[in-house]
Amino acid sequence: MQNWASNIISLSKKLGLLFCLYTICRLLFYWFNHTYFSDLSIGQLMVIAFLGLKFDLSVIILSNSLFILLYILPFSFREKRFYRITLLWLFVIINSFAILANCVDLIYFQFTLKRTTADVFNFFGGKIGNDFGRLLPLFIKEYWYIFLIWASFTFSIYYFYKKLDKNSPSTWNYNLYPSQFLIFFIAIPLFVLGYRGGFQLKPITAADAGKHTNVKYIPLVLNTPFSILKTIDLETIVPSIFFSDKNELKNIYDPHHKAGTGEFKKLNVFVIALESFSKEYIGAINGRKDSFTPFLDSLIGESLTFVNAFANGKTSIQGIPAIVASIPTWMNEPYISSPYGDDQINSLANLLKQQGYYTAFFHGGTNGTMGFDGFARIAGYDNYYGRTEYNNENDYDGNWGIWDEEFLQYTAKTMDQKKQPFFATLFTLTSHHPYPVPEKYNGKFKEGYLPIERSISYSDYSLRKFFETAKHMAWFKNTLFVMTADHTGISGDPFYQNKVGNNTVPIIYYLPGGDLKKIDSSTTQQIDIQPSILDYINYPSAYFSFGNSVFDSTAQRYALVFNSNTYQIVENNYSLEFDGEKATELYDFKNDSLLEHNLIIKKRELAKLMERKTKAIIQTYQQSLINNLMH
Repeated sequence: MQNWASNIISLSKKLGLLFCLYTICRLLFYWFNHTYFSDLSIGQLMVIAFLGLKFDLSVIILSNSLFILLYILPFSFREKRFYRITLLWLFVIINSFAILANCVDLIYFQFTLKRTTADVFNFFGGKIGNDFGRLLPLFIKEYWYIFLIWASFTFSIYYFYKKLDKNSPSTWNYNLYPSQFLIFFIAIPLFVLGYRGGFQLKPITAADAGKHTNVKYIPLVLNTPFSILKTIDLETIVPSIFFSDKNELKNIYDPHHKAGTGEFKKLNVFVIALESFSKEYIGAINGRKDSFTPFLDSLIGESLTFVNAFANGKTSIQGIPAIVASIPTWMNEPYISSPYGDDQINSLANLLKQQGYYTAFFHGGTNGTMGFDGFARIAGYDNYYGRTEYNNENDYDGNWGIWDEEFLQYTAKTMDQKKQPFFATLFTLTSHHPYPVPEKYNGKFKEGYLPIERSISYSDYSLRKFFETAKHMAWFKNTLFVMTADHTGISGDPFYQNKVGNNTVPIIYYLPGGDLKKIDSSTTQQIDIQPSILDYINYPSAYFSFGNSVFDSTAQRYALVFNSNTYQIVENNYSLEFDGEKATELYDFKNDSLLEHNLIIKKRELAKLMERKTKAIIQTYQQSLINNLMH
């Protein structure tokens, strides 16, 4: 070997070749789809190409991990001719397939408006029919030039690898072992760091592209091998086709909403998601005398409050998209981390931005937690404020992030400096396990039967302090507040432990000095919040939403929850269980709160009607995610 670093330099040149080819693919992707990106300047394109290098690096290291390991092994046998030929073809084959994925999306993007994800493999093996075998010959015939481009890339990989390898070392002596072992043990963590995309909590995903650019340009920042490999271990949807007639499907369930007809009311909108605030803990709703939410109880008397409201998921990562973008998780994988997490969506943030609103997302947790910062960018928020932006570790709770009291004050004061109208989302933190309370409040909040209840009281107190601060600010009286839980918490009551009760949450609409004052027992759910807000302010454009407005007297009143591969639809006083193929259980939960009497046989016709609606909702949801139609 000519010098102790020559092998790592040779490897770097070969990986550099891939960077060049990925960049060319990105520019070709732009050129083939330039009408979609017509508002993008050359300068912006160059910035996006630069930002994309981070995602290129990640997938280049991931897809070539075996090659890299074999290339830098600190042993003399790597100089053997057979070994070097094996490395050559391993490099060519792996990266040829990666480039093929990029080439296919030069055309396929026009149909989906997103980079291809791992759900493309559903077309192999007949999971959703034999479409792959039927369409591939047609694709080759019509887009033959794509395969010519791919062949050119493959030849380039082979040619330049051979050229770069021409001057590679061909001798070895035992004096090289110490330096080669040193290089090996230094290089491995550096490559892991490159694959992760930095020092953040989790390796980068497609959603992280939203931190760097407008959601429309995310496909330019990403590359297709990255999108596929990062979603390959995620469960994809195998679509259910219950209705072949599109008109019949649309008549049963249609997520497209018309523009408002009245005068557009430019109210500020403040959505507050309260960590784990089950209906069970709130005395004004459930009649408990030992309420742990005295402030929320007092606010309920001045608000439109729904006492038969449901969360659309059991975790925060499921709740936030449902609340702010009307996107439920009716599948096993949470929407944010699913292969569809970079779909174009209609969120309250990007819809209201079109009407001149400033938008901000506040969560006191460590930045990167559950991908909320990436989702906030994809959802169209102007700014994300987390633990990093708060920038005062004296208020760190030692577990998840900043104490609620301090962070809620920070939120109010930050929004007081912003222009109106605005849309803000605040997600509280402290009532998360392990349910802490600041030491300075020891003895202030009573202990409950459940360990969470004292922490709930602290968060309720923090909410009271927030409103006391906000009501003195100029924007307060012109603001519609919406409060709900991200999901339910632990329970000590048999009803709240069953399949109906364990999804019940408060949903509260509060307008200071307004006429929203009512206790409403009709069924609603988290995904109804977005269309309800837009309906109330007479949003002047059409939009897509899986939910329905609570202010629309003609809308269907139901809630749909998915858990453990089972759908549960709640309508009026009944709850129907659907296993994906057929209805299995029906309960009158108002008169049978513990769900002891299955009425599936006795009320067969009702079960059929509820099953039909469930099927229509599921089919529409799945097709919308798979085909990127939520916009």
